[in-house]
Amino acid sequence: MNSSFHFFAQASVAGGNNSVLVGVIALVIGAIAMAVVQKLLGQDAKSQAKRLLEQAKLDAENLVKKSELEQKEKLLGLQTQFETDLKKQRDDLRERENQLNSKEQTLKQTTEDLKKQEKFVESNQRKLAEKLEDVGKKSEQYGKLITQAQSDLQRVTGLSKDEAKRQLMEIMEKELQGELGSVILKHEKKVTEVAQQKAQDILLTAMQRYASAQTAESTTSSIDIPNDEMKGRIIGREGRNIRAFEKASGCDLIIDDTPGVVIVSGFDPVRREVARQAMSKLVADGRIHPTRIEEVIASTEKEMDAFIRRKGEEAAQEVNLQGLNDRVIEMLGRLHFRTSYSQNVLRHSIEVAFLSGMMAEMVGLNANVARRCGLLHDIGKAADHELEGGHPKIGADLLKRSGENEHVVHAALGHHDQLTTEFPYTLLVATADACSASRPGARRESLERYVKRMEELETIAKGFQGVEQAFAIQAGRELRVIVSSKDTDDAAAAKICRDIAKAFEEQLTYPGEIKVTVVRESRFVETAR
Repeated sequence: MNSSFHFFAQASVAGGNNSVLVGVIALVIGAIAMAVVQKLLGQDAKSQAKRLLEQAKLDAENLVKKSELEQKEKLLGLQTQFETDLKKQRDDLRERENQLNSKEQTLKQTTEDLKKQEKFVESNQRKLAEKLEDVGKKSEQYGKLITQAQSDLQRVTGLSKDEAKRQLMEIMEKELQGELGSVILKHEKKVTEVAQQKAQDILLTAMQRYASAQTAESTTSSIDIPNDEMKGRIIGREGRNIRAFEKASGCDLIIDDTPGVVIVSGFDPVRREVARQAMSKLVADGRIHPTRIEEVIASTEKEMDAFIRRKGEEAAQEVNLQGLNDRVIEMLGRLHFRTSYSQNVLRHSIEVAFLSGMMAEMVGLNANVARRCGLLHDIGKAADHELEGGHPKIGADLLKRSGENEHVVHAALGHHDQLTTEFPYTLLVATADACSASRPGARRESLERYVKRMEELETIAKGFQGVEQAFAIQAGRELRVIVSSKDTDDAAAAKICRDIAKAFEEQLTYPGEIKVTVVRESRFVETAR
């Protein structure tokens, strides 16, 4: 046993430079051999042990050789891989070296180019410095020459520098004024042609699409009675009936010598209408006394409230608007009893709403918002006799309190003035309002007001220098101006035309627009005898 372990120890020492695996295998084989030897102790132990030991020794030598062979193969593979990696690294180093050499050559070339450019810049700087020095000398010389020339010019002309500057400015202003007139004439003609054509197409299309009825009705305050005996019954004993009627209705009752007519007078058109209807009912009924008067007026007021509400709702439904405040609907219905230059304000508002909506569609705006602005733009006229201020401000305040948006509020506030491009719907409403008010048969004005307006147009035009005569034609929608051909040229005539139009816009208030035409001509007359 000891010899066996000694043998394995020697074998292990002999192959000490081999791998650990060989030693482990030898130990395993030795253990197996010892187990076999112990099993065969009852037999021929020595011979059997000797054979086993020899076999184990032979197997151990084979294992050692096999292990050495495997180690050599691994070493050979590692050597081959190392040589391959070494070759690849050498190739990479060689390639990098070539790249560095190329970059070095490029850097050298760039450095040489920079040096050449530096030399070129230095040369240019030298030349520029020389030129600047030369320019400075010449500028100094020119300055002396100009100073000398100015002194000579002042000495020859006898004018100071300020006087010469003033005369030069006057000459330039006259020349520029002529050129300005020419430029205005040229560009104004071009812009006017395009704008007029576009605006004409939009307005004509909108007015053709909406054909409004010609409204000639107006609120009346006269009541027909069958005979003069009825006047006495209306007045009553010691005037008690007429006093009761005036107190209950809030209107004055005028009874004069006019046969068959009693007149109701009052500043509130709704109250006046209530009084008119109540008096008509009393006259038809024949029973006229204070108690009956109060009953009839009270029932008529209820009917009138319902009628006003219905008129407001019908107007909103006709224009296809929803969500109006109850107060706004009531004020809208009140416009049915309000007229402006004999034009019914409610029908006018409906017409403006439709025109505004159609024009908004054609210019790409919201038609619903435009119709809302147009219908409510004159809402202040329903209460302008009750509150202070003009109907635009009253209407804007009412709409703002009723929760309307800023476009509707501004359309009511600024449809007569304060027109700004920030609120395009106000411009549309103002245009539609002018179209509705200026169409034939829409409005009537008094003769005195008409004559005064014509005189104002002609007076303003005659106040401009060079104007000989001015004539208002087409009911004040056009002004013909005749200018002197000696004092003005074509450019000056164009400027006068523009200035007159601007003066009308600043000084006058008028519906629609006024066309200004300036005529300049030369006439030569000879008589053959």
